[in-house]
Amino acid sequence: MTRYLTYLAIFVTMASSTAAAHALDVAENAAAIHPVEADAWYENYRFRDGETLPRLHLHYATLGQPHCNAQGEIENAVLVLHWTGSGGAALLAPNFVNALYGPGRALDASRYYLIFPDDVGHGKSSKPSDGLKASFPKYGYGDIVDLQHKLVTETLGIKHLHAILGMSMGGMNAWQWAEAYPDFMDGVMPLVSLPIKVSGRNLLWRRMAIDAIRSDHQWQKGNYLRAPAGLFDALEIIRLMIDGVPRFQATIRDASDADTFIAAVRRRAQTMDANDLLYSLESSADYDPEADLSSIKALVYALNFSDDAFNPQELHVLEHLMPKVARGTFVIQKSTEKSWGHLTMAHPELWALQVAKFMQMLGDR
Repeated sequence: MTRYLTYLAIFVTMASSTAAAHALDVAENAAAIHPVEADAWYENYRFRDGETLPRLHLHYATLGQPHCNAQGEIENAVLVLHWTGSGGAALLAPNFVNALYGPGRALDASRYYLIFPDDVGHGKSSKPSDGLKASFPKYGYGDIVDLQHKLVTETLGIKHLHAILGMSMGGMNAWQWAEAYPDFMDGVMPLVSLPIKVSGRNLLWRRMAIDAIRSDHQWQKGNYLRAPAGLFDALEIIRLMIDGVPRFQATIRDASDADTFIAAVRRRAQTMDANDLLYSLESSADYDPEADLSSIKALVYALNFSDDAFNPQELHVLEHLMPKVARGTFVIQKSTEKSWGHLTMAHPELWALQVAKFMQMLGDR
């Protein structure tokens, strides 16, 4: 949520008084919806590579109330999944509440039981910075999905999800859910993600960010006493990729603008942990859903943005692969002067109508 508030502060500063007043209205509307936070604990949890954690902690939040069918089974649950380096709190920011969960919105919290997990390695869940540092078990996207499933089925007692909505890493997890549990959900909506292994430029920027940290002598094999300088370099690489080119062209007009942007990124880096970032970047290595796309039974509504440098439209991945998904469709939303590249995911007011279309295709609950 800290990341989102940083972006919101920059935006409000640049906005007109009318936009600022609108932002206040959004915050007031969001205040009327209160998430319920909780924690799940799993003893001697074993990861896929065999490593174990004596007591794994998974934090999560919910909005709304579960509705049960005639058999007493929850039928209105929607799993909402966050992006790398974030947590469920980012998806509960006022603009998300106002655009998606408020009265009459696509995921109206009075109709749906919304679940927001903090994935392992993220948010308030177990992560390297809790104390184990580089001794924390290595986890992959498969482990993340395993724990999401454990939370949904064992902790919350849900046997079927109405929908899964995921952004970036969460979108990749949504693809994995659709393959691993083909009968478990009615539909999935992956945002800003592709159903192929991390490769090409998407892999290169990750390796560059990882190398920036690991090659810094201050990193001390993960046992640093203060943030290594490489963390600052890594975050600069990430921000260069995550923001939209048109927005950069409009807002970085001279050297002074560039220096201001870099300074803001470095301030953000001071609130982050290098090991947490390393683990989250390396966890994508096991992601590769392409071979099993034809096994998906759920409705799939994939949404990407034309100015997303993480998932470049010129690769035409969705055009080539979506025909393998029996009930699959996709939208490449065109960029505008208001879009933010990959970071458009953090501005749901720009794509909420697509969520409404997805939920209409699934049918009411």
